Amino acid sequence: MDRFELLIEHLHRRMPTLELRENEPMSRHTTFRVGGPARLMALPRSEEEAAAAVGEAARLELRPVFLGNGSNLLVADGGVEAFVIKTMDGLNACRREGDVLLAGGGLLLARLANCALEHGLTGLEFAHGIPGSVGGAVTMNAGAYDGEMSQVVSAVTCLTAEGERQRITQCGFGYRRSCFEDGTRLILSAEFALRPGDPAAIRARMNELMERRRDKQPLEYPSAGSTFKRPRGQFAAALIDQCGLKGLTVGGAQVSEKHAGFLINRGGATCRDILTLVEQVRAEVLRRTGVELELEIRTLGV
Repeated sequence: MDRFELLIEHLHRRMPTLELRENEPMSRHTTFRVGGPARLMALPRSEEEAAAAVGEAARLELRPVFLGNGSNLLVADGGVEAFVIKTMDGLNACRREGDVLLAGGGLLLARLANCALEHGLTGLEFAHGIPGSVGGAVTMNAGAYDGEMSQVVSAVTCLTAEGERQRITQCGFGYRRSCFEDGTRLILSAEFALRPGDPAAIRARMNELMERRRDKQPLEYPSAGSTFKRPRGQFAAALIDQCGLKGLTVGGAQVSEKHAGFLINRGGATCRDILTLVEQVRAEVLRRTGVELELEIRTLGV
């Protein structure tokens, strides 16, 4: 019996309500719609189930992979021999305490922004169209349209690799990074310090940003959003466009003709297609401009 089989046995005994899936296709759990099977996936629907999953994995010396909406992740075609803990379908509560919203790590950002709107709180309008979960957004300090998580997150509650609960107020935020990016802690919830605002104005701003996204981004195709980080003082999309790379295709993967910063799955793309396209874009931009693009998306099993 290997460690994964032991983990299943231990979790069935300790937390029989916890949903476990063996050899679960990761293409079902990433916005790229790409990726082979994960050896084992847990889908906790409570903090107790999440703690059991993390704790039992630690006892068997298995380091889990924490997953939200998979909106910033590219998984190998052959899959990954890993224990994936996906929080999006379970840890998704949202409630108000004064001018603070407390949101589960699995809550989608669109729902978080709507929750703020319902309570007449402003500060999260920028997050309305970002496809990630609270946990993933905090981990990478996600942002758009001059807003980012670091501006509104006041505290994060998480589980350590050993399954111990922590509340952290200094999150080490930087451009597309935080103290959680090493993947050793599972974000259970986050606290958002907001301000009272006019619901009509909040809704208008959210609608405005959503229209800008629809107009400029290829939302009709699977992707992981912006593929590359913004180079200092420049924009990745502008550099890619400048090099004439819009429409460049490898297999089912393409540099979007609508927004050069997006690599999209036009249908049937593989992880290999996307990574090959990534390297072609990076090499040409470096050759033509001297700028070395850095991936913003995470990879797993490659």
